[in-house]
Amino acid sequence: MTLAIIGGTGLYHFGDGVNAEVIATPYGEAAIFRLQLNGREVLFLPRHGIEHRIPPHRVNYRANIWALHALGVHEVLATQAVGSINPRMALGHFAILAQFLDFTKCRPATFFDEQVVHIDITHPYCPRLSARLLRAGEFLQDQLHSDAVYACTEGPRFETAAEIKAFRMLGADLVGMTNVPEVILAREAGLCYASISIVCNWGAGMNNYPLTHDEVVSVMSARTAELHTLIARFIQDEDENDCRCPSLGFAQYLPGLG
Repeated sequence: MTLAIIGGTGLYHFGDGVNAEVIATPYGEAAIFRLQLNGREVLFLPRHGIEHRIPPHRVNYRANIWALHALGVHEVLATQAVGSINPRMALGHFAILAQFLDFTKCRPATFFDEQVVHIDITHPYCPRLSARLLRAGEFLQDQLHSDAVYACTEGPRFETAAEIKAFRMLGADLVGMTNVPEVILAREAGLCYASISIVCNWGAGMNNYPLTHDEVVSVMSARTAELHTLIARFIQDEDENDCRCPSLGFAQYLPGLG
């Protein structure tokens, strides 16, 4: 099973001395690195580009997922920095996503622009990979949370205090700007997709100081070693491919993808 890691804010590189491949897709190009980690070939895709120049609302999510599928990827582990709405999920904690709320506005969110295709996304994240993440993160003890609900906003601005209050009332634990439509496209392509978030700030209005990107990067940097350990343990874990994710996708209806 070919595995890809999607690196978000703070995870721009994974290994040294490797050149990126530029993969052409019907939606544009995607830059991807081939790595050998723990005796296994792993693809690494920096979501915001090699030099972190692409803002969240301009990420070419369709090109990224299409390229991974075209390279034979079956499993995707996504990472991202998030803000916390849930006081239990404190700064520096890790959280495995289980559900999302979509508050994006202007992003292409499907491969099916010319066909009527409805995918089942009742449980958007792969339960098998999420269970592997939970096992891999046992060393984090009470700093790892499972079954987190993620509210995705358009960005690139941070949210208002009223928005954060509304998201909390709707049941969200975390807020971020990148996981949607990435997880949706992965399901359409029949990929197993799981996501680990690192809490790097509190939601707007939960503290009396302004939100800054510098704070996000600072907290993420402080937890990079733990994130690398978590990923290494995730890669080393062996499990049976017994989930339903491939059968829930519709890649066979897309020329060049199926």
